[in-house]
Amino acid sequence: HVQLVESGGDSVQAGGSLRLSCKVSGNSYRDYSVARFRQVDVKEREGIAAIESSRSVSYARSVKGRFSISRDNAKNTLHLQMNSLKPEDIAMYQCAIAAFVVGDCSTREWSAFHYRGQGTQVTVS
Repeated sequence: HVQLVESGGDSVQAGGSLRLSCKVSGNSYRDYSVARFRQVDVKEREGIAAIESSRSVSYARSVKGRFSISRDNAKNTLHLQMNSLKPEDIAMYQCAIAAFVVGDCSTREWSAFHYRGQGTQVTVS
């Protein structure tokens, strides 16, 4: 049974930084693509970052240059470093893994991913 356990969400001031983590258990995710989505209230989830098994990355325009996605395959953990946070970054952040190549993360649907985390809340004031 694959589980994605998320951590790192918090409340920070504008301009601050946070590091979100997503640990995968129950399966090695070395060969999977991993993506980060975020959702504000009941709005549609936005794909904001992804990293392939090859370590190729993609970012949504809204976070490019401020966020950095990385993966530690030895620890089955995904990280999202978020810098220069803005109030518009307030959202529930969720990770997801899939066996396909994500490509442009902003074009991928949340429902297409095989395994999905519960999320961690980020608040910026």
